[in-house]
Amino acid sequence: MADKRNNITEYSRHVRDRKVLNLNIGMMVFLVILIYVVICVIMYFRTDHIVRYSVQEGSLTSNSIYRGIALRQEEIVTSKDAGYVNYFAREGERTAVGDLVYTVDETGRLSDYIKAGANGENSLSDSDLAELKTDITAFMHGFDRKHFDEVYNFRHNMESMAVKLANYNILENADALNDTSGMALINYRYAEKSGIVLYSTDGYENLRLEDMTEELFNEENYERTYMVNNGLVAAGDPIYKLSTAEDWSIVIPVEKEAADQLLEKEYIEVRFLKNQYTAWGKVAVFTNEAGDTFVSLMFTNSMITFCTERFIDIELLLEEEKGLKIPNSAIVQKEFFIVPKAYVTRGGNNGGDGVLLETYNEEGEATTQFVETEIYEETETDYYLDNSTLRAGNYIVMPETGEKYAVSRTGTLQGVYNINKGYADFKQISILYDNEEYSVVKSNTSYGLNVYDYIVLDASTVNDNEFIYE
Repeated sequence: MADKRNNITEYSRHVRDRKVLNLNIGMMVFLVILIYVVICVIMYFRTDHIVRYSVQEGSLTSNSIYRGIALRQEEIVTSKDAGYVNYFAREGERTAVGDLVYTVDETGRLSDYIKAGANGENSLSDSDLAELKTDITAFMHGFDRKHFDEVYNFRHNMESMAVKLANYNILENADALNDTSGMALINYRYAEKSGIVLYSTDGYENLRLEDMTEELFNEENYERTYMVNNGLVAAGDPIYKLSTAEDWSIVIPVEKEAADQLLEKEYIEVRFLKNQYTAWGKVAVFTNEAGDTFVSLMFTNSMITFCTERFIDIELLLEEEKGLKIPNSAIVQKEFFIVPKAYVTRGGNNGGDGVLLETYNEEGEATTQFVETEIYEETETDYYLDNSTLRAGNYIVMPETGEKYAVSRTGTLQGVYNINKGYADFKQISILYDNEEYSVVKSNTSYGLNVYDYIVLDASTVNDNEFIYE
C-alpha cells in the first residue's frame, strides 16, 4: 500500500516538473520572438527608408506673374496763373503742340457759371460712347479685389472724360465772359510739347532702374495726388503731367538667379493681365547696394494703353522646357576621375570599358592589368570614370603606344541613383530647367536616364552601389 502511494507521489512530481519545463520553454520562445519584433520595429524607425520614383516625361512651365512699376519719360507742367482751372484735354490722350489743354479763370465767374448749370445739356457722340464702353469693359475684366485702389483711378478717368465734354460746351461762354468784362480774365493755356496728358502725380516721375528699392513696391505707402477740374490753383502749382516718349519700361523685383536667366534671353515676351495683350520687352538687370535685384523690361509700344497706371500686373511667357521630370530630392553630386579617351579600351571577359592599370609582380617587374570601369560622361577629349576602382596616383597605359598617364584630374557630375538593377547606380543628368521642387532633364542621353527608369526619391538615403531591398 505504501509503495502505491509512493508511486502516485512520484508520478505527480514528474507531471508537475514537466508542466514547469514546458511553461519555461514556451515563455523563452515567446520572449525571443518579442525581442526580435521590438528590434525590428526600432530598426525600422531608425533606418532611412528608400522610396523609388518612376521617371516620367513632363515639363515645367516657367511662366511667372509679377506686379511691376511702370517707368516713363514724364514731365510735370506747372501753372503760370492763379485761379480756377478747367481742363479740355482728356487724360490719356495724345496732345500736339498748340492744342488747348486747360484754362485758368482768375475771378471764378466761369466757375459760378458752371455751378449754375448755365452750360446746358451735354450728349455723347457715337465715338465717345464707344470709347466709354471700351474703358468700362476693360476695367471690369481686369479688376482685382486685392488692388481696390484701381477703382479710384477708374473713377478719375471717367470724370476726366465727362469734364472734357462739359468744358467744350462752355468754351463759347468763356469767350463771352471775357468780352463782357473787357478784360482777359480767363487764360487759355496750350501744350508747348507733344505727349500724353495726365492729371496726377505720385513722386515716381523721375525714377530710373538704378533708383529702385524694395520700399517703392510697397503700395501701402504709395500716394497719388489728382489734379481736380474747377479746382483752385496758384501760380507754380502742378497743373498737369506730360508723358513725352513712347519708350517705357516695367521694373519687377526678382531673385538674382532668375534675373541672370532672364538676362541671358535678352528679350522676354510679356502678357499684360489687364487686357491680355502681349509685347516683347528688352531685359536689363540692376542690383542695389542692399542686394535687391530688379529686372527692367523695356517696350517701344503700348505706353498710351497703360499711361495712367503706375503698378501693372504682367506675366512672363518663358519657354516650356520638356524632358524627364524628376524631383530635386533625387539629385546628388558625385566626383569622378577625368581620363583622356585614348587610355580607355575594351577588354575583360565581358568586353567592357576599362583601362590598363600598371602594376608590379612579385619580382618587381612592371606589368599591366585590365581594370573594368564604367563611363559616366564624356567630352570631346575625355571620359568621366568611376573612382571606386582607381586611385589618385595610379598609372594607366595607352594600349597603342604604352605611354603612361597619372590618374589625378577629377570632376563633379550631377545625377541620380538608378535602381533598375537592384542597386544604387549613379546616372548623370543634364538639367534643362528647374524650380523649387522639380527639374526637367534631357532624355535618352548616352549615360543618363530613360523614361520609366526607377530612381531613388531621396538621394541622401542611399550610398553609391548600395543594394536596394524592397
